[in-house]
Amino acid sequence: MPQQVTVTEHILLHQKLIPGATGQFTRLFNELVLSAKIITRAVSKAGLVDILGFTGDVNVQGEEVKKLDDYANRILIHRLARSGVLCAMASEENADIIEVPDSLPRGEYIIIFDPLDGSSNIDVNVSIGTIFSIFKRKSEPQGPLMSSDVLQKGSEQVAAGYILYGSSTMLVFSSGEGVHGFTLDPSVGEFLLSHPNIRIPEQGKVYSVNEGYERYWDRGTKKALDYFKSPKNALHKPYSGRYIGSLVADIHRNLLYGGIFMYPADLRDPKKPSGKLRLTCECNPMAFIVEQAGGMATDGLNRILDIEPDHLHQRVPFFCGSLNDVKVVQDIFRAESRGKKSR
Repeated sequence: MPQQVTVTEHILLHQKLIPGATGQFTRLFNELVLSAKIITRAVSKAGLVDILGFTGDVNVQGEEVKKLDDYANRILIHRLARSGVLCAMASEENADIIEVPDSLPRGEYIIIFDPLDGSSNIDVNVSIGTIFSIFKRKSEPQGPLMSSDVLQKGSEQVAAGYILYGSSTMLVFSSGEGVHGFTLDPSVGEFLLSHPNIRIPEQGKVYSVNEGYERYWDRGTKKALDYFKSPKNALHKPYSGRYIGSLVADIHRNLLYGGIFMYPADLRDPKKPSGKLRLTCECNPMAFIVEQAGGMATDGLNRILDIEPDHLHQRVPFFCGSLNDVKVVQDIFRAESRGKKSR
């Protein structure tokens, strides 16, 4: 039987290849891994204890907070703050930046996370996940934290990834040198390398989008959907429609099998003219992962990782997946943009 590589061994091995590496990144990842194990335990017995349903609170997005969502958020904040390598955190569930208290040791890293993506599916046992994005601060460590330290472009991420809680628990991440997947072996309590060097197929066969909102989409999005449903495409037959409604689960499937995930702007809702997904805690880390695997991510016109965030909870349209499929969408949007200018 071949020797299994744990996620810690994998990170330590790659750390040796980085000049000036201090081990801080490894300590941060160890806390992420421990948090994932604690959340996995809670998810696996969610139906047996009182952590299903709503807390009665509303998060900064105006959404009702699930009990398990709140639990995951508290676990991550508590564990990561004690890593000794962070100066700040940001969560989808918190309105403001979370600075590490003076009573705890600090470092130069910043982490932004969605504690439990797909939480609306918790009560029906659909796969959910944690998404994270890691940056290094730019300002002087001795000075006050600047908003520009947290609001960095996605291209400046030093690492990103997600933890999928499904039939098995998987950690998928990249530190800029490809994408690797690790599966939690509950018998030994370790994440073991199961999917080395993940590459998303250049050409997919699946599109993932909530077609129930089609009437509220712009012309570019409608034309893109028509392309995927028409036999006049690269496959010469309609793509298969697969939509789970959990970003981590939909992206994970497409990452392994190929395809495109779409969450476009929603013209019916004046509060969400740019769609639902958050740039900093959802789109940036997923775009980083998919690009590192050979795919592409855009808001229709612009590369996701080139967008300069102007606030922590900024939303953007999101088209992400196999290179050929996303290029088609971008070409359609650019043609629409040129047409608007000429009219």
